[in-house]
Amino acid sequence: MGNVTGIDVAPVSGWLSEQLGARAPFTFDLVAGGRSNLTFRVQDSEGRTYALRRPPVSHVLPTAHDMVREFTVISALFPLGVPVPRAEALCDDPTVTGAPFYVMEFVEGAIVRSRAEAETAFDVATRSEIAGHLAATLAQLHDVDPTRAGLGGLARHDGYIERQLRRWRKQYEQMSVADVAPCPRVTEVADRLAAEIPIQQRVSVVHGDYRLDNTVLDGLGRVRAILDWEICTLGDPLADLGVLLCYWAEPDDPTAALLGVAPTTAPGFSRRRDVLAEYARHSPLDLSTVAYYQAFGYWKLACILQGVFARYRAGATAGDLGSVEGFPAHIETLADSAMSTLEG
Repeated sequence: MGNVTGIDVAPVSGWLSEQLGARAPFTFDLVAGGRSNLTFRVQDSEGRTYALRRPPVSHVLPTAHDMVREFTVISALFPLGVPVPRAEALCDDPTVTGAPFYVMEFVEGAIVRSRAEAETAFDVATRSEIAGHLAATLAQLHDVDPTRAGLGGLARHDGYIERQLRRWRKQYEQMSVADVAPCPRVTEVADRLAAEIPIQQRVSVVHGDYRLDNTVLDGLGRVRAILDWEICTLGDPLADLGVLLCYWAEPDDPTAALLGVAPTTAPGFSRRRDVLAEYARHSPLDLSTVAYYQAFGYWKLACILQGVFARYRAGATAGDLGSVEGFPAHIETLADSAMSTLEG
């Protein structure tokens, strides 16, 4: 019985049979991987499918990739009707396959990561509906009372943006690259963001990376499941809305093709103003400061790209270095977008 990278097949198969009543032999196919958690499509001998999530096999940060946390979050949200995969079972014993992991329902549907995929998966009329569905689903998540859902102890309830600014600024400063000058605009934006933090209106479950390609859509463009809960916490719900707007690129945006051609640039997709209007229709929150949160989203992505660039340059990640040599220019573009968004 051969092994798959990240899966020790024999003990994992035994665990699946015992915990889920699934029937060996199993097939394990990697469907998402990289710096984030790994997701495998698991199929048993009777054709039943599951999704198995585990941390990356290398370069794991000590406080990241918490399987128990992800499992706890989706277990709490599923009974409330929030579209997440049904949690099946958690293995917190790292001896089974080298790290804790969990199994959840495998949700079939479209995950749209590029313009070409969007054009293949949906016609123009359906594309026009997707923004409304994503915005309404995000508002539904933010309407959950964390304490009543059993998630009140997930994180601190206040100071979310302050903590995020400190965290990402520190990471940006620590991830300098010797022969590449840091972008002064990133620090300038950080100072501006720190001076203008809006009052947090509500404590919500914050996904942290809510965007089109972290959802599974049905044939009508409705959200069947929100995926990738690894940086979920409690905090300011408008931070999620800002991230969604940041990634909801429009065809004439400077950021539209930074990391591949954004799916939302395909004909038929609504504009950001429509995403915002649909969220407002489902949420009582005051959205007058939403530009701040969108700017924060651009700035955070700039800091994240700096970290990726520094790790590649240091040789921590195997691969084509040419793929990241454009990152300093991308970081500058994102910082400029953050500042122009703040300035309206």
